[in-house]
Amino acid sequence: MPRRRIGFWYRFAAVLCKPPLVLLIKRDWRGMENIPAEGGFITAVNHNSHVDPFAYAHYQYNTGRVPRFLAKAGLFKKGFVGAAMRGTGQIPVYRESTDALSAFRAAIDAVERGECVAFYPEGTLTRDPDGWPMTGKTGAARVALQTKCPVIPVAQWGANELLPPYAKKPDILPRKTHRVLAGPPVDLSRFYDREMNPDLLKEATEVIMAAVTVQLELIRGEKAPENVYDPREVRIAQRRKAAAKSKAQQEEGQGT
Repeated sequence: MPRRRIGFWYRFAAVLCKPPLVLLIKRDWRGMENIPAEGGFITAVNHNSHVDPFAYAHYQYNTGRVPRFLAKAGLFKKGFVGAAMRGTGQIPVYRESTDALSAFRAAIDAVERGECVAFYPEGTLTRDPDGWPMTGKTGAARVALQTKCPVIPVAQWGANELLPPYAKKPDILPRKTHRVLAGPPVDLSRFYDREMNPDLLKEATEVIMAAVTVQLELIRGEKAPENVYDPREVRIAQRRKAAAKSKAQQEEGQGT
C-alpha cells in the first residue's frame, strides 16, 4: 500500500514513538489486507489502555494509511500540542454543538477527502471487568451512514497488559505482545437511505461493536459474554441500590 499524506508531523511522531514501542512490546499484527488502499474509511477500535492509541497508530502507520484520531476541539488551540494535533491531521470534535451531526463535521470532511478516521466507539477505556468492549456511542455509525464509507472493525489486545486500565505504572517484564486483528468491512447497507434517528444509530452501532468483539474473540481465543457491559445501566443499578440502602437505613432509624 502506498505511503501518502503522512507529512512531517506524523513522521516526526513516528520517529519519537516507534523506538520505545518496539522495545517494550512484541507484535502480532494481522488483517492489514482489510485496510483499504484507497478512499476514505473508518476504523472502529476497542479501547483498553492509555497506551493503545500509540500501539494501534504504529500498526496502522505500517499499512501506509495513517489514522486520524478524534479529539476535543479545544486541544487544537494549545501551543505545541495544538500544533502537533493540527500537523498530524487529527480530527477536532465540536462537543459544544447542539447538532449531533455538526459535532462530527470535521470527521465527515476527512472521510470525504479520502482519509482514515479512527474511532474508539466506546468513548473511553472499557469498564468491562474482563476487558471486553462495552456498548458503543453512535458517532462512528453517524459518520459511516452519512458518508457510506467502509467501516473496518479492529480489535487489539496486549497494550492493556503493559499498562492496565487506570494503572499508574506499566508492567514492563516479561515483554508483552500487542495483538491486532483488522476484520473485513462491516455491512451497514441495510441502514442506508433511512431516517437517521436514535434507534437506527443504536442498531448500527451495535452491529459495529459486535464486529469488533468478534475480532477480539479471535485474538483472545475465547467467547465474549452474551450481555454487553453497559456503563449507563450499571450506574442506574448502583443508584437504585444506593437509594434502596438509604431508604432502609432511614426506616431502620425511624423504627428505633
